[in-house]
Amino acid sequence: MTDLFSPARFGAIDLANRVVMSSLTRNRAGAGNVPTPLVAEYYRQRASAGLILTEASPVCAEGHGYPRTPGIHTPEQIAGWRQVTDAVHGAGGKIALQLWHVGRISHPDLQPGGALPVAPSAIRPAGQVFTGQAMQDFVTPRALELAEIPTVVGHYAQAARNAMEAGFDGVEVHAGNGYLLDQFLRSSTNCRTDAYGGGKENRARLLLEVMDAVCDAIGSDRVGLRLSPVTPFNDIRDDDPQETFDYVVTQLNPLRLAFLDILQGAGGAPREQWIPFDYDRLRTLYSGNFIRNNEYDFETAQQAVTSGAADAIAFGRLLLANPDLVERFRRGAPLNAPDYERLYTGEEKGYTDYPFLPD
Repeated sequence: MTDLFSPARFGAIDLANRVVMSSLTRNRAGAGNVPTPLVAEYYRQRASAGLILTEASPVCAEGHGYPRTPGIHTPEQIAGWRQVTDAVHGAGGKIALQLWHVGRISHPDLQPGGALPVAPSAIRPAGQVFTGQAMQDFVTPRALELAEIPTVVGHYAQAARNAMEAGFDGVEVHAGNGYLLDQFLRSSTNCRTDAYGGGKENRARLLLEVMDAVCDAIGSDRVGLRLSPVTPFNDIRDDDPQETFDYVVTQLNPLRLAFLDILQGAGGAPREQWIPFDYDRLRTLYSGNFIRNNEYDFETAQQAVTSGAADAIAFGRLLLANPDLVERFRRGAPLNAPDYERLYTGEEKGYTDYPFLPD
């Protein structure tokens, strides 16, 4: 019987088990948004997971929206990530880089030359952003010109090639959580009247072009995708998310991706507040490896895998606080609690200092 501890093959990537580390922004990059040896140690500690999905890594300078997030668009960043992949592989793990462009979820203080952030449409998100010194209100972004879109697609393809140069086993394109590709997908943030706006087919166009380009760059068997159909994070929504994401998933099937990673629910909100959505329908529509993500514990994860509802389960907070989560699951051992006060600060505190089980 297939269960959470069974090996798996996702495209070209062999997993020792079906526990996946979800992407978690930690804001520990060094100068130039370069991963440091401390970042390498953090991921090395968690190499017993079947697959690590790294924190989101901006594909270009304009893709940054938070301080100290490690990029994948300079030689120094590539070299920094090479330290990380060497450490994970040395510990027997597999690791994929999450490719990111925040779009409008940024601020001129974080953009090259103080420019406005870009988006599908000039619609300001509600809320504030931390720019490294203080919280500031989001600004109204600049709508991307039609002629600029191929450059955005090219950034993703080059970032995927850079990830291979850095030694990653694959990449995951981040098209969720209200960032650029999600902004194009959703009716609330995309008011374009050209080929990239309007109905679901046009709103999905940029995402599908990015997926084609990334697959062409490194091979589809090393490419995954993150979607978050109903999370309201970063002030985003859709008039008919089921229709939108049913369409996207069916369009992905010919690509034969390594995996599809679905963030369920509302991202931190209790289950009773989740917007209704039929994730089982996505599982039925999608023909490849299917990862479910958000609010799973050992029992619910095991049930999802053994029943065939998922091929793997991604864990965020549990792996953040329990680098040896797979072994704790095996032994039925107690779990460490996350240090929420140091999620985004503290260097090694709340980062690499969580205790392991005794041998």
